Formats: sequence, C-alpha cells, structure tokens
Amino acid sequence: MEKIFTDEYFMKKALFEAEIAFEKGEIPVGAVIVVDNKIIARAHNLTELLHDVTAHAEMQAITSAANYLGAKYLKDCTLYVTLEPCQMCAGALYWSQISKIVYGASDENRGFVKMGTQLHPKTTIVSGVLEKECALLMRAFFRLKR
Repeated sequence: MEKIFTDEYFMKKALFEAEIAFEKGEIPVGAVIVVDNKIIARAHNLTELLHDVTAHAEMQAITSAANYLGAKYLKDCTLYVTLEPCQMCAGALYWSQISKIVYGASDENRGFVKMGTQLHPKTTIVSGVLEKECALLMRAFFRLKR
C-alpha cells in the first residue's frame, strides 16, 4: 500500500496556501501544521492585508495551531512551509518547540540558515521538498512586481 501522507503531500497543501497569497497580492508563502497526519492549521502571508510585518505564514500557522491544541507548545507537530523561515519566524518556532520543520525553497538572503538563527535543539529540519515548485511561484510573483 502506498503511503499518501508524505512530506510532498503536505507541501502541496502549503503550496495551495501560497497560491492564495499570490492571488491576494501577498508574497506567496504558505504553511500548514500537521499532527498525526491531520492538518490543524493552514495559513499564508497576510502582511499587506493586515499592515503587519509579523503576519508571515508561519506566525499565522503557529497561532492557529496553538489555538487548536489549546497549548502553547507544538510538540509532535510538523510545519510545512514553502519558503525557508526568516529569523523572526525561526525564533517563534524555537519557542513553540515544534518537532519538525519541512520547507521548500531556500531563502539565500533572509532565511534562518543565512542569518545563523538557532532552532530548538529537538527540532528536525527537512529542506528542499518541492523546492522547484515553491521557488517558481516566488519568482513568478516578483517578476510581476518588477
């Protein structure tokens, strides 16, 4: 039997959120948080709509997942996000104690790796899942803006 709940499966759900952001004129970053193969939070960037520089997809997803769980820690949860988290989001993810982060495209300029931001020592990182698709959407967005 084929395993359907793969990292690629959930990254496609995050990509759908990124496409919603794209349609709204937001930087196309999407995120979902999963526990026990169930999506408990869906989010995308809302910085333009909310006039809030902190309204990144990851931040929206963290808040939604914490509300769903009724807890501030996201242990046993996985974040799927289309772009490598920035320093701010990585800090929030550190404090949330999320178990796993899976991201698509790397952010060579502002990503947590480039910035040297630490994640929680128990957090597992997987990068490059559907990287081409995630990067393509980002490039298309900025091509339209320039």
